[in-house]
Amino acid sequence: MAFNSSPCTNQSDAHLRLLGHDSTLMVGQSVSLTLGGDSLLIVDERAMRKSDRTCCGMVPKPTNKVTHSISLYNILDTSVSSAGLTITYAEPSGNDDVSVTALQYPIAAEEKSRVEKWTSKLLDLAYGSAQRYKRLKVLINPFGGKGSAAKMYRTYAEPVFAAAHCELDVQETTHGGHATEIAEQIDINAYDAIVCCSGDGLPYEVFNGLAKKANAGEALAKLAVAMIPCGSGNAMAWNLCGTGSVSIAALTIVKGVRMPMDLMSVTQGTTRTLSFLSQSFGIIADSDLGTEHIRWMGAHRFTYGFLMRLMSRAVYPCELAIKVVLDGKTSIKNHYNAYVNNTPPKRSREDSDVTEGLPRLEFGTVLDELPKDWTVVPGETIGNFFAGNMAIVSKDTNFFPASVPNDGLMDIVTIDGTTPRTRILKMMSEVPQGTFFDMPEVDIRKALAFRLTPREKEGYISVDGEKVPFEAFQVEIHKGLGTVLSKSGHLYEAAGPMP
Repeated sequence: MAFNSSPCTNQSDAHLRLLGHDSTLMVGQSVSLTLGGDSLLIVDERAMRKSDRTCCGMVPKPTNKVTHSISLYNILDTSVSSAGLTITYAEPSGNDDVSVTALQYPIAAEEKSRVEKWTSKLLDLAYGSAQRYKRLKVLINPFGGKGSAAKMYRTYAEPVFAAAHCELDVQETTHGGHATEIAEQIDINAYDAIVCCSGDGLPYEVFNGLAKKANAGEALAKLAVAMIPCGSGNAMAWNLCGTGSVSIAALTIVKGVRMPMDLMSVTQGTTRTLSFLSQSFGIIADSDLGTEHIRWMGAHRFTYGFLMRLMSRAVYPCELAIKVVLDGKTSIKNHYNAYVNNTPPKRSREDSDVTEGLPRLEFGTVLDELPKDWTVVPGETIGNFFAGNMAIVSKDTNFFPASVPNDGLMDIVTIDGTTPRTRILKMMSEVPQGTFFDMPEVDIRKALAFRLTPREKEGYISVDGEKVPFEAFQVEIHKGLGTVLSKSGHLYEAAGPMP
């Protein structure tokens, strides 16, 4: 996304004209704007004048470079008016941020029509298949990001949305479950996406609020869900936007492509909820949920909790059965590669092949008899059980590298608790290096469903990072039930399994 910024220009004697096949716009005899395959190329042969360095109330970074470019991905909008041509874009700022700035060129009245045609082509290239001027319902968890979520949104995200002329309806949540209530009552025809300024808790609530609607299937297909990373985990932003930066995530949402994504039904007793990310039992759930009292440590609390539990307790006995589809790392890699090479799935707001309510549970609930064709996995010595629908579970933690958005399969990792502690510790370092998948102690399956019953009376079960009752639960996956805004429109922003 990096590019060199360009100065605003203000030539009173500017004369604009389109050249050749309409890809180049000339400003006088000294400045040209050319539409390239992935960038806007600017050639400015004039000497930079100090008075030219500001325009539109925005202050771009001064430069004396004659030739520079702006990535088309970073172009937010254009306007042609009596003030001239304005091109607004997101400029890299610091190591991991963008800020809104602009170019401005006066134009003659007789050139307006041709300039508008050129800018129309520019925006077509800049947005591709992404929808422009999205209507966004923005939900802010004011307690997210150690209480700074609202400030982070208004400082870094809102300027990007405003510059892209998104239609914004901003609301702060006031209590746990508030986002569920809002999503349950929302008019699905009034918005294109719900943007959660939070950690992964708010998207979890939003999906479950949409699931409560009488037309849940239609709602989940029409309304995309997106995240501005303002929490501690931010897995959704890492998977769909490839970043933990608020401003870059906002840019990715502006340019985001609608993509169908699998969701999972979780049943406990007679209760059914939706999960978009993961379910965990064992040392990972304990290390996450069992360290809420030390949230002040930030991401380090998980590492601390993990090491403490590794030293004191190794196994989490349970009964486990899985509806396995792929068992074997070679077949899982082949499946991943085939998905990568397939045509990306698409979902428009007009898709009609959706059910009114939630899809029926093909495998029943946790209260039903266990299907006879499920694989029973010995659970007496399980140390960790982790089922995922997204590749990245937190920053630098690509735990499910073979996970893809829309294959109708979940990835399940089990690790025996009797594995030597030295090997468990090695696993922690292997995850960010991308070699975790191939470790012999790591069992990975792709599945349609599973049922897990804890054998102990107390402990932790995590669903999308949220604590649920410590009791038997069953999960099954629904292909393409949800809709998200994705940078690629095809894959998660994570490296796949190594060959």
